Amino acid sequence: MGAEAGGEEPQLYYPTLDVFVRELLAPTYRRVIDGRHRSWCPQWWRHGEAIARLEALWRAWEHLRHDPAIGASSWFRDHADPHMAVLFDPDAGPFKYCTSEQGHSPRLQPLPLDAPPEGLFQLPTP
Repeated sequence: MGAEAGGEEPQLYYPTLDVFVRELLAPTYRRVIDGRHRSWCPQWWRHGEAIARLEALWRAWEHLRHDPAIGASSWFRDHADPHMAVLFDPDAGPFKYCTSEQGHSPRLQPLPLDAPPEGLFQLPTP
């Protein structure tokens, strides 16, 4: 599964997430980052949500680049624009307290959790 006709996995165009963000995403998404309309953290890699979303964008791009007809359009419409809207969101995005000038802010904490009741998520035994 996922292998091309010759049985080999397709080669990645961008070898790492960092290279994808630096060479494709940052130059493509040129925006005014003012903290009021859009937020971004220059240390995006310190945000778990950003890593997960950007990794999803990278993998989708790597897959869709093989579709010369609508791959790029599908990537923007279905993947990049929705994820980037969340990442840029100055009120609800993961970079809410970060600024281009001052950099990363660790003020956002993981969601609070209580442990579920014992056995709630165990599969029944046959």
